[in-house]
Amino acid sequence: QLQASGGGLVQAGGSLRLSCAASGSIFRINGMHWYRQAPGKQRELVASITSSGGTNYADSAKGRFTISRDNAKNAVALQMNSLKPEDTAVYYCNGEVVTTARVTLSSWGQGTQVTVSS
Repeated sequence: QLQASGGGLVQAGGSLRLSCAASGSIFRINGMHWYRQAPGKQRELVASITSSGGTNYADSAKGRFTISRDNAKNAVALQMNSLKPEDTAVYYCNGEVVTTARVTLSSWGQGTQVTVSS
């Protein structure tokens, strides 16, 4: 239901913008989130945004990453600036999707690779 895009290879100090769009029988999406998982590490929460636009960031992302959403398009984005090699990971979007049947699902995108070279 969620499709992520926008990953790639970038040099340290560069920027990338990740996008994620939901499709299907969606009534609304509550919280939307970006997670990442580096090789050999646990998946970690990077940024979250509520349906009203409230945001929260991991300490590692504060001041460099910006999460935003477009409720009309059921989409979320993550603008990543001043990238560091330690930001290298597979990034996943996640949404708390309320279906038209009023069932709430935790829906995950397929993941998009971000590689930051030093």
